[in-house]
Amino acid sequence: MHIRIPEHEIVERFVRASGAGGQNVNKVATAVELRFDVARSPSLPEAVRERLLARRDRRMTDAGVLVIQAQRFRTQERNRQDARERLQAFVESGLRAPKPRVATRPTRASKERRLGEKRQRSTIKQSRSRREWD
Repeated sequence: MHIRIPEHEIVERFVRASGAGGQNVNKVATAVELRFDVARSPSLPEAVRERLLARRDRRMTDAGVLVIQAQRFRTQERNRQDARERLQAFVESGLRAPKPRVATRPTRASKERRLGEKRQRSTIKQSRSRREWD
Protein backbone atom coordinates (compact mmCIF):
# COMPACT_ATOMS: atom_id res chain seq x y z
CA MET A 1 0.00 0.00 0.00
CA HIS A 2 1.27 3.46 -0.88
CA ILE A 3 -0.08 6.72 0.52
CA ARG A 4 0.10 9.90 -1.52
CA ILE A 5 -0.05 13.17 0.40
CA PRO A 6 -1.34 16.12 -1.65
CA GLU A 7 0.69 19.36 -1.77
CA HIS A 8 -2.03 21.41 -0.04
CA GLU A 9 -1.70 19.29 3.15
CA ILE A 10 2.00 20.11 3.53
CA VAL A 11 3.05 23.51 4.90
CA GLU A 12 6.65 24.54 4.28
CA ARG A 13 8.46 27.49 5.79
CA PHE A 14 11.98 28.52 4.90
CA VAL A 15 14.16 29.86 7.70
CA ARG A 16 17.81 30.61 8.25
CA ALA A 17 19.87 27.57 9.15
CA SER A 18 21.87 27.50 12.35
CA GLY A 19 25.51 26.49 12.62
CA ALA A 20 28.54 27.08 10.47
CA GLY A 21 28.23 28.41 6.95
CA GLY A 22 30.01 31.74 6.81
CA GLN A 23 28.30 34.83 5.44
CA ASN A 24 25.88 32.73 3.41
CA VAL A 25 24.12 31.43 6.53
CA ASN A 26 23.17 34.98 7.54
CA LYS A 27 21.72 35.94 4.16
CA VAL A 28 19.90 32.91 2.74
CA ALA A 29 16.96 31.02 4.26
CA THR A 30 18.05 27.48 3.32
CA ALA A 31 16.59 25.50 6.24
CA VAL A 32 13.12 24.02 5.77
CA GLU A 33 10.43 23.58 8.42
CA LEU A 34 7.82 21.16 7.09
CA ARG A 35 4.48 20.76 8.89
CA PHE A 36 1.97 17.99 8.27
CA ASP A 37 -1.27 17.69 10.24
CA VAL A 38 -1.48 13.96 10.94
CA ALA A 39 -4.61 14.28 13.11
CA ARG A 40 -6.72 16.04 10.45
CA SER A 41 -5.28 14.69 7.19
CA PRO A 42 -7.99 13.20 4.94
CA SER A 43 -5.41 11.29 2.89
CA LEU A 44 -4.36 8.99 5.76
CA PRO A 45 -6.37 5.82 6.47
CA GLU A 46 -7.74 5.74 10.02
CA ALA A 47 -5.57 2.79 11.13
CA VAL A 48 -2.38 4.51 9.91
CA ARG A 49 -3.38 7.80 11.56
CA GLU A 50 -3.94 6.08 14.92
CA ARG A 51 -0.58 4.28 14.74
CA LEU A 52 1.27 7.51 13.88
CA LEU A 53 -0.45 9.51 16.63
CA ALA A 54 0.25 6.73 19.17
CA ARG A 55 4.01 6.92 18.50
CA ARG A 56 5.96 8.86 21.07
CA ASP A 57 7.81 11.05 18.59
CA ARG A 58 9.29 14.35 19.78
CA ARG A 59 8.58 15.91 16.36
CA MET A 60 4.81 15.53 16.95
CA THR A 61 2.97 18.40 18.67
CA ASP A 62 0.13 17.89 21.14
CA ALA A 63 -2.32 18.90 18.39
CA GLY A 64 -1.11 16.04 16.17
CA VAL A 65 1.01 18.11 13.79
CA LEU A 66 4.31 16.61 12.63
CA VAL A 67 7.11 19.21 12.41
CA ILE A 68 10.22 18.23 10.46
CA GLN A 69 13.22 20.56 10.37
CA ALA A 70 15.75 19.99 7.61
CA GLN A 71 19.00 21.96 7.49
CA ARG A 72 21.58 19.31 6.66
CA PHE A 73 22.37 20.68 3.22
CA ARG A 74 23.51 24.04 1.85
CA THR A 75 20.69 24.50 -0.66
CA GLN A 76 17.04 25.13 0.02
CA GLU A 77 15.94 22.64 -2.63
CA ARG A 78 18.04 19.78 -1.18
CA ASN A 79 16.75 20.51 2.35
CA ARG A 80 13.20 20.56 1.00
CA GLN A 81 13.75 17.17 -0.63
CA ASP A 82 15.28 15.82 2.59
CA ALA A 83 12.28 16.99 4.64
CA ARG A 84 9.84 15.34 2.23
CA GLU A 85 11.83 12.08 2.29
CA ARG A 86 11.70 12.09 6.08
CA LEU A 87 7.94 12.73 5.98
CA GLN A 88 7.54 9.80 3.60
CA ALA A 89 9.58 7.54 5.90
CA PHE A 90 7.47 8.62 8.90
CA VAL A 91 4.17 7.88 7.12
CA GLU A 92 5.46 4.54 5.82
CA SER A 93 6.42 3.54 9.36
CA GLY A 94 2.71 3.72 10.24
CA LEU A 95 1.69 1.42 7.39
CA ARG A 96 2.95 -1.75 9.06
CA ALA A 97 1.01 -2.93 12.09
CA PRO A 98 3.34 -4.02 14.90
CA LYS A 99 3.79 -7.77 15.20
CA PRO A 100 1.88 -9.08 18.23
CA ARG A 101 4.12 -10.33 21.00
CA VAL A 102 3.94 -14.06 21.63
CA ALA A 103 4.22 -14.90 25.31
CA THR A 104 6.96 -17.45 26.04
CA ARG A 105 8.07 -19.24 29.19
CA PRO A 106 11.65 -19.60 30.36
CA THR A 107 13.18 -23.04 29.89
CA ARG A 108 14.12 -25.22 32.84
CA ALA A 109 17.83 -24.82 32.00
CA SER A 110 17.58 -21.01 31.95
CA LYS A 111 15.78 -21.05 35.34
CA GLU A 112 18.49 -23.27 36.79
CA ARG A 113 21.25 -21.03 35.39
CA ARG A 114 19.62 -17.95 36.91
CA LEU A 115 19.20 -19.62 40.32
CA GLY A 116 22.78 -20.94 40.21
CA GLU A 117 24.10 -17.42 39.51
CA LYS A 118 21.98 -16.06 42.38
CA ARG A 119 23.43 -18.66 44.75
CA GLN A 120 26.96 -17.79 43.60
CA ARG A 121 26.38 -14.05 44.18
CA SER A 122 24.86 -14.84 47.57
CA THR A 123 27.89 -16.84 48.71
CA ILE A 124 30.26 -14.10 47.52
CA LYS A 125 28.37 -11.49 49.52
CA GLN A 126 28.11 -13.73 52.59
CA SER A 127 31.85 -14.36 52.51
CA ARG A 128 32.45 -10.59 52.55
CA SER A 129 30.41 -10.05 55.71
CA ARG A 130 32.00 -12.98 57.62
CA ARG A 131 35.55 -11.69 57.32
CA GLU A 132 37.35 -10.59 60.46
CA TRP A 133 38.74 -7.05 60.12
CA ASP A 134 41.05 -7.10 63.18
